[in-house]
Amino acid sequence: MGKRLSRQFKAYSADWKRSLYQLITTATAYIALLCIMFVTSRVSYLLTLLLAIPAAGLLVRLFIIQHDCSHGSFFKSRTANDWLGRVLGVPTMTPYGHWKQGHAVHHASSGDLSRRGRGDVETLTVAEYGALPPLSKLGYRLYRNPFVMVVLGAPINFILLQRLPRGRSFRERDARRSILSLNIALVAAFGLPMAIFGIVPVVATYLPVMIIAAWIGNWLFYVQHQFEGTYWERDSDCNFQAAALRGSSYFDLPPVLQWFSGNIGLHHVHHLCSRVPNYHLQACVDGAPDLQRITKRITLRESLGCWRLALWDEERRALVSFRDL
Repeated sequence: MGKRLSRQFKAYSADWKRSLYQLITTATAYIALLCIMFVTSRVSYLLTLLLAIPAAGLLVRLFIIQHDCSHGSFFKSRTANDWLGRVLGVPTMTPYGHWKQGHAVHHASSGDLSRRGRGDVETLTVAEYGALPPLSKLGYRLYRNPFVMVVLGAPINFILLQRLPRGRSFRERDARRSILSLNIALVAAFGLPMAIFGIVPVVATYLPVMIIAAWIGNWLFYVQHQFEGTYWERDSDCNFQAAALRGSSYFDLPPVLQWFSGNIGLHHVHHLCSRVPNYHLQACVDGAPDLQRITKRITLRESLGCWRLALWDEERRALVSFRDL
């Protein structure tokens, strides 16, 4: 069934008119809101913070466009996708080339218990966790805590950690080039308005938007694969279609939130055929009713419960909480 659906979805290719319309409307609204926030910051900073919420939603939507570019799905031209992806790296503060490489690994290894560790949320098995020394167990518990992972970790990762070539990215020339070239672009993009208007007004305008967008993005990414009933197998037992349909969630968001998040909650369809642009994902679900039955559907309220799951139990073949131990 998975292969049949994958072939069916290939008919939903990029439409350059819809892509341009989505890009222009989103970017224009985003820039306009930033300008309004900058003006209101001199009158009422509380109003500025309130406006940062929809601005962050628009930034998430821009990130989804950048994400589509990394899959070659936003435009039919690979060159156009890559150039737009690099440009959008400035507002999202995400090095396109480096992120594209890691995300490709995530798609290739999703659901494979033997290929964890790059482009995903670090997840230990019960046996691996049990073998850790006490301090490492504490570190893993802190890492899986939603306050640490989302409230603190997500903004730190987007704003600071993505500026530094570390580990694998330090050893790979293309990754280093992607990170450092973005850093230069960020200095130019933010340095000019800071020189004209001052550092504090620019930071006070953009920082809350970036922080809220990081929170939203991290939450979305977590729920896409970390949920009750998800799929993990080792090595040759891992099946691509099963990992897509059972290991990726159907995050059933309210229409407004689904629009801001670029339909990325329909993550099972995206993993089944990543060449489908975000604006066609809902049509794919509507055209294949089985997708609404096979894949785990999670509501916004139910997503809160996903945060208690932190370990993969290979015996029970399920994600479990620390309390379950």
